[in-house]
Amino acid sequence: MAAAEMVLERRAYARVGLLGNPSDVYGGRALSFAIADFSATVRLRPSAELLIQPHPHHDLVAFPSLPHLVSRLQSEGYYGGVRLLMAICKVFYNHCIQNNISLKAENFTLSYDTNIPRQAGLSGSSAIVCAALSCLLDFYDVRHLIKVELRPNLILDAEKELGIVAGLQDRVAQVYGGLVYMDFSKEHMDKLGHGIYRRLDVNLLPPLYLIYAENPSDSGKVHSTVRQRWFDGDEFIISHMKEVAQLALDGHMALLQKDYTELARLMNRNFDLRREMFGDDVLGSVNIKMVEVARSVGASSKFTGSGGAVVVLCPDGEAQVELLHRACQEAGFVVQQIIVAPSALSDKELTSLLTC
Repeated sequence: MAAAEMVLERRAYARVGLLGNPSDVYGGRALSFAIADFSATVRLRPSAELLIQPHPHHDLVAFPSLPHLVSRLQSEGYYGGVRLLMAICKVFYNHCIQNNISLKAENFTLSYDTNIPRQAGLSGSSAIVCAALSCLLDFYDVRHLIKVELRPNLILDAEKELGIVAGLQDRVAQVYGGLVYMDFSKEHMDKLGHGIYRRLDVNLLPPLYLIYAENPSDSGKVHSTVRQRWFDGDEFIISHMKEVAQLALDGHMALLQKDYTELARLMNRNFDLRREMFGDDVLGSVNIKMVEVARSVGASSKFTGSGGAVVVLCPDGEAQVELLHRACQEAGFVVQQIIVAPSALSDKELTSLLTC
């Protein structure tokens, strides 16, 4: 086969946490879906040496001056995609070694591109890792040897290599695509090594909208103490997180019944509980304003992740959507209707998964 024919290109989409986040980090539940509006693409081609190719914009190493370098780091941080690609290569290799999965002795070049807005709470980093893992599975022809349910764990492990603190929710939504209900209870995690994941019909979803700031300025810059308080047995945090997890279960039932009034109530409650636990300094004024702009027209809203973007439901229909667009324009936010991304899994993989 010619080298050109061996080039692999795999895509992973941004995700929206509809209900239950951030309880996935605390043995809870989540309802999430992948969105077609934004995605990361990774390309793999055979090469003599193993090369991780820097992105011309996201992995800058050349600057006009020292002030430009400092300005870039202050706005973007040190985080490009090269480290993500390197981390998943390491985690993938170690997993194969530990599970006696043999890999051919051939090298490759990895490159990536993404249009997922930075600091928008849409899981842009894990999308790059997810797409890269998909490339590796196909390059080494081991897709059938690594269960779909375990792939989110590998993606999360790669991010943990880099000190990223997160849960499995985002990675499950990106591996599975579409709409997924997830249960991360300790019983399942201890017994199976992963949660229970059920794919849902995306047609159960009402029209949803995404709000984000094109130039986010404060997205979770203040350190949160919630995780430590959870470990310390803080009853306030534990009871709130249990309620957040229950919202995902209740939302699952509301979707099955297409009870969008109840869904709207649950979304609002999810944000209110997060705000009570984390506090306004952690959430950030811009993030809170996005929620409040949506609520000012009677829409329900919550963070898509940890902040940076908001998912909105307009239960009163088109007139309310018009009001939402007008309010966002006045506030300087971008708003657009969400298109749910399809699953990237093969038909064979899909038939092996739980559905409901």
